[in-house]
Amino acid sequence: MTNKEAALKIVKRLRKSGFEALFAGGCVRDMLLSRRASDYDVATNAHPRDVIKLFRRTLKVGAKFGVVIVLMEKRQVEVATFRTETGYVDGRRPGTVHFSNAEEDACRRDFTINGMFFDPVKKEVIDYVDGRKDLKRKVLRTIGNPNERFSEDYLRMLRAVRFSTQLGFEIEKSTWLAICDNAKKITKISGERIAIEIESILTNPNRAKGMSLLTESGLAQAIFPNISSSQAKFGIRVLGYLHKKIDFTPALAGFFSECYTQFVLDECKILKLSRNNIKHIQFLLENRGKLLDEKLSLANLKKILAQPYFPDLYEMQKAIQKAAISGRKGLLPLTKLNRRIRQLGDVELQPKPLLNGHDLIRIGAVSGPSLGRLAEELYVAQLEGNLKTRDQALEWAKQQLNKQKPQ
Repeated sequence: MTNKEAALKIVKRLRKSGFEALFAGGCVRDMLLSRRASDYDVATNAHPRDVIKLFRRTLKVGAKFGVVIVLMEKRQVEVATFRTETGYVDGRRPGTVHFSNAEEDACRRDFTINGMFFDPVKKEVIDYVDGRKDLKRKVLRTIGNPNERFSEDYLRMLRAVRFSTQLGFEIEKSTWLAICDNAKKITKISGERIAIEIESILTNPNRAKGMSLLTESGLAQAIFPNISSSQAKFGIRVLGYLHKKIDFTPALAGFFSECYTQFVLDECKILKLSRNNIKHIQFLLENRGKLLDEKLSLANLKKILAQPYFPDLYEMQKAIQKAAISGRKGLLPLTKLNRRIRQLGDVELQPKPLLNGHDLIRIGAVSGPSLGRLAEELYVAQLEGNLKTRDQALEWAKQQLNKQKPQ
């Protein structure tokens, strides 16, 4: 059963029980745009208690706001009661929810293109907010006063940029001006919610346009307050040269490609990134430029190549070169690097060390920082191809230890 089939089954059961039920929101928009909808939501005049009685398996996490999740054959469908919302105090949640009808429910939604309903039984679009007109015009417009809509949930400003990015729609003038006027208030929203929207923008092939809108509106500066105009502009140029399909982390690193690593890590704290994401960004930024060094040692080249993030580093470096230097000359160092990598063949990039710490202690090394340095130097010599056997490694290590002895 698909999500759409599950939603249709829910609509029919609600109708059979005497309630009104319709598809709502983004799935209607996507259907009219001939796009595949990720989720199908149902809106109804049935109250949460009615929905819970009708369906055997439900999640009641949003019931007080009129939302119940219905579980049906491994599918989860959001079923929301028609409602109005008032009394927003934190730029996110309503203070009061009143159950109402379809028209009033449409008017409390964010954008006209998301405010339509669809009757899947009669195959009819129900549009109280002129959403179809805006779809045809490829315009993103708030329903009603844009300042009021954004004050209800400031995340809607980022959602506006995301929809504009994903759909290629222009943001209507009064909606755009309201975003610019309210941009500084975006930090009232949790970092996790902000990160989700930025991720959707950065992973879209139209990411450069999206980040341009974030910068022009002031949203980017509110989220990342210390990034300069020139840094942001260069980062946007880099984004324009990245592959169409790229993950969030390398795209974010690309946007900050002209900034110091620690600066970026500090600026991104608001996003509450995972440790893996932070590690990924740190690797990309700390190693940018290294691929251009024709004198990069064989050991260091192998270390970089062995990292799972190397493909992203190469892609980011190529985009940086294209953004900074026109023509093929800027890509020449990467062309030479590719030739060098091919010459390595199928060489093992991360071979097991010829000697471990216990081996070094047995021949006279002392536990502590000096042992770590000796082990690292030995491994570098191994990666360089200067040491190929255990006996060679032992002889090399003994010579190094003799040099360290006081004369």
